[in-house]
Amino acid sequence: MAFGMTFPLLTTAQGHKMGKTERGAVWLDRERTSPYDYYQYWANVDDADVERFLALFTFLPMEEVRQARTLAGAELNMAKSVLAFEATKITHGGTEAVGAWQAAVRAFRVKPVNAGLFPSCTIPRGASQEGNSAIPSLTKAYHELEKGIPAFELFADTGLCASRGEARRLIAQGGCYVNDVQIKAFDEKIDINHMDASGEIRLKKGKKHHFTVQVK
Repeated sequence: MAFGMTFPLLTTAQGHKMGKTERGAVWLDRERTSPYDYYQYWANVDDADVERFLALFTFLPMEEVRQARTLAGAELNMAKSVLAFEATKITHGGTEAVGAWQAAVRAFRVKPVNAGLFPSCTIPRGASQEGNSAIPSLTKAYHELEKGIPAFELFADTGLCASRGEARRLIAQGGCYVNDVQIKAFDEKIDINHMDASGEIRLKKGKKHHFTVQVK
C-alpha cells in the first residue's frame, strides 16, 4: 500500500502563484531578498489576502487572525504591518523585523499598530525614533557628489534600476524621485545640495522602492 500527500498551490487573491517562477517573487535568502524588501512584500499584499496570509505565514493565535476580516482602512493597513513584521521575524529574526518596521515608519509614515489589535504580536506599538538603516544603501565619496552624478547613472549604480537604459525610461515616465521630489530629466545632476543634515540622499523608484545614498 502506498500513501501520498499533496498541498494546494499557494496563490494570491488575484490568482497569482507564490513561487520563484512568478515575477516579483521573494526569496528567503537575504542575499536575494533583503529583510527590508521581504518586509515590504508582505506589507503590500492585497487586502483580500491579509487574513489568509496571517493564518498561513505567522504563528499568531487564530482568534487574533480572525480579527482581520472585520478591519478596514487604517486598521487593515495595521494588520498588514503585523503580517509583515511576524513573517520577517520568522525568516530573519526579531532584530531585522524591528529594523524593517522602523525603516517603513520613516519611509512611508506608517502608523503604529493600535494596542488592542493582535495583542500577541511583538511589533513596536509606539512611534519609531530610529533611522532608516534597514533600507538598502551604498556610500558615495563626497568629491563624487561635488561634481554631481547624472540621475540615470545614480539609479543604475544603486541597483534601483537594472541598467542605465531602464533608468532613463523610468525617469521619462516620472517614476524616479530624489528626496520625494520627482526627477524631470534623466541627466539631472544629483549633488551635495541634495544631502540632508545627516549626509544622506533618499532615492525612490515608484511608490515602494527606497534607497539611501550615504555621502562620506
